[in-house]
Amino acid sequence: MGTSTGGAWAVRRKDEAGRRVVVYYQTQYNNGTYVSPLALTEHRTGVTDVLVSAVHLNDVNGPYAPVHLNDDPPSAAKFDQMWRDLKAMQGQGVNVLAMVGGAAPGSHTRLDTEFDTYYPLLRDFIEEYGLNGVDLDVEEDMSFAGIERVIDALRADFGPRFLITLAPVGTALSGGGNLSGFDYEQLYRDRGDDIAWFNAQFYNGWGSMADTRSFDDIIARGVVPEQKVVAGSLTDPANGGSGYVDITTLKSTLGKLVDRHPGFAGVAGWEYFNAQPGGTAAPWEWVAEVSDALSG
Repeated sequence: MGTSTGGAWAVRRKDEAGRRVVVYYQTQYNNGTYVSPLALTEHRTGVTDVLVSAVHLNDVNGPYAPVHLNDDPPSAAKFDQMWRDLKAMQGQGVNVLAMVGGAAPGSHTRLDTEFDTYYPLLRDFIEEYGLNGVDLDVEEDMSFAGIERVIDALRADFGPRFLITLAPVGTALSGGGNLSGFDYEQLYRDRGDDIAWFNAQFYNGWGSMADTRSFDDIIARGVVPEQKVVAGSLTDPANGGSGYVDITTLKSTLGKLVDRHPGFAGVAGWEYFNAQPGGTAAPWEWVAEVSDALSG
């Protein structure tokens, strides 16, 4: 563990085996009530990375602020407490990343086709909030040259310790379907040293955490190593169209992955606020449970 002196975006923490326990944090308000992430550290869940979701780059000539966090500018007063809480968590060794893109289209197309206009907006946002990294969730067509240009610019601007992750569907890493328009295996061959890990989505028909097969298929390809694949899982059946795996089954699968793949990179949960088994009253319990499963 220990804290690097590499700046606000230094890699600060991993569990003892180097595995990540990643949670996506998109619902900051549930029925008007603020959902604080602080319980993740207060209960010593083992969380390593919180991915604030979702950052959107809007049309600079449109009616909205060019950078949004969900439906509001990140500087909106409603987020003031959230940023303070996340800064406190960074002080305790948790990495805070911004998830860029996702299901809402446009952000990555703009980075691809109008880089000089939109990349500086992303860069300045990262700097303003002292983020440890970004998760590029490309769910729209983007050129191969475009994604490499974004990765190269982030690395040049923020240095070697800045975390750059991507969130492909699981099959994109095993020779199957893909939502991004570019080849992830070729991207790994070209830029693997710059990619901290992939948050592979094993749900919605793109893989499953009911057993180890989706992860095994990726490793069997021999391109992306186990140390770079974090297994993404739904935390509640309401959080995706299909593929929710209950915590007992998920823990069983994680235990098998730890045994089968010693370098297995960890697990990511979409998303935090209603994660089972604790639900909205205690969503941190999901993180504690999967951390326990990863510890062997």
